[in-house]
Amino acid sequence: MKPSLLALLPILMIAATSSADDTAAQAINEGGLRIFRAVEKQDRNICLSPYSIQAALAMTYAGAQGTTMSQMAEALGFPKNPAALADGFQKLDTALLASVERGGKDTSLHIANRLFGAAGFLFRPAFLEMLKLQFSAPLEEMEFKKNPSAAGGLINQWVEKQTEKRIRDLIPANALTRDTTLVLVNALYLKMPWAEEFFAGATKDLPFLVSGRDKVSVPTMARTDKFGYADLMGFQAVGVPLRGGQFQFLILLPDKPGAMVLPPAALLEKCAALPRRDVSLFLPKFKLEPPTIALGDALKSLGIKAAFDIPQGSANFDGMAPRRPDDYLYLSDVFHKTFFALDEKGVEAAAATAVVMMRATAMPVHEDPIEVRVDRPFYFAIQHIPTSACLFFGKITDPR
Repeated sequence: MKPSLLALLPILMIAATSSADDTAAQAINEGGLRIFRAVEKQDRNICLSPYSIQAALAMTYAGAQGTTMSQMAEALGFPKNPAALADGFQKLDTALLASVERGGKDTSLHIANRLFGAAGFLFRPAFLEMLKLQFSAPLEEMEFKKNPSAAGGLINQWVEKQTEKRIRDLIPANALTRDTTLVLVNALYLKMPWAEEFFAGATKDLPFLVSGRDKVSVPTMARTDKFGYADLMGFQAVGVPLRGGQFQFLILLPDKPGAMVLPPAALLEKCAALPRRDVSLFLPKFKLEPPTIALGDALKSLGIKAAFDIPQGSANFDGMAPRRPDDYLYLSDVFHKTFFALDEKGVEAAAATAVVMMRATAMPVHEDPIEVRVDRPFYFAIQHIPTSACLFFGKITDPR
C-alpha cells in the first residue's frame, strides 16, 4: 500500500490559572526551550513559537498510544493523560483571549484552527470530537488525491488569511501527496502596542556587537520608565509591558558579552513576577522573517523516535485512526514558521506549525534608574504574565 500523508498545523496560545492550565504552560516553556536548544545556532537570529509547536504536538498526542505516547510525554513535558492536556489547552485559549480584551481595540490576538481531511477517510469519531470541542478545529473534507499541490496551496492561503499575510508558504512544495490524509491547521496572529510607546524622536543609531564580536550601528529605541527588572541566573531580565498589562516583551541580556547560554524554564517563571524598577532602556528595533524550519530531526534528538516510526513498525496513533500491522500513521516531519517585528509602537508577530505524518505500510523601591543597554546578543520572549507561558521565544545576534 502506498504511503499517505497526514499534516498538522497548530497555533500559539498560552496559559491560565487552573492546574490543567499550569500543566500546559509548563509544557510550553519546558518543551519549547528543549526544542529551541536543539535547533539554535550560535551566530544566527532565531524565533520560535513554543506554544504553536507544543499545541500542534498536543493535537498529535491526542491520538498517540503506547511507546509513541510515552516518548512524546517525556521529551515534551506532557502529562501522561492526553485528555488532560487537551483540556489545559482549551482553557489556555479562553485565558489568552480574555487577557487580550484588557488591551482594548488596538490589541489583537487571532487564533484559528481547522482540520483538512481526505474525503471518505475514516478517523476515529472520538479523536475528531476532541479536536473540535477542545481545540475548536472542525473538519473540512478535501480531495487530496486529485491535486495535492492545489490542496497545499489552498491550505497555505488559509494560513495567510488567518495571519494577516505574515505567514506565507508554510507547507513546502511537494510536502503533500496524493496520499495525504489529514492536515490540522492552527494559525496565530498577534499585534500589541506597548503600554507606553517609545518616542520615535529618541531613536538613534547606536553600536551593537553583532554575534558578540563586530561593532555596527543599528536603530536603537530609548525610554526611561518603570519596567520589570532583576538580575537572575546570569541575565539582566527586563519586562516591557504591553497594553492591558497581561503580556510583556521580555529581554534576557547575558551579564557577560558573548555568553549566550540558553536560560532554563525556571527563569521564565521568575520573570513573570519581576519587581518594578526605574530603568533607562536602550533597545534595538528589529524584524524577523525566517524561512520555514524543519523540526523533525530536533524532535528525534530529544527522544521522539517511535512517532517517526523508528524502528519501522513502532508508530502507534491508533487513537487517531485504526492501526493495522500493514496500515498505520507516523510522523514524517514538523514544519514551523514565524514572523516577528518590534518598533516604537509595539510588537507584531505571527506563527504556524505543520506536523506532517505519513500513513505507512509496515516555557518597588525608588532608586536611581538602572541603565540597560541591549547592545549585544540577547534572548527575547512574548510572555503571558499570569502564567509565565511564552507565546514566542527568540534570539537576536544581529538586529539589522
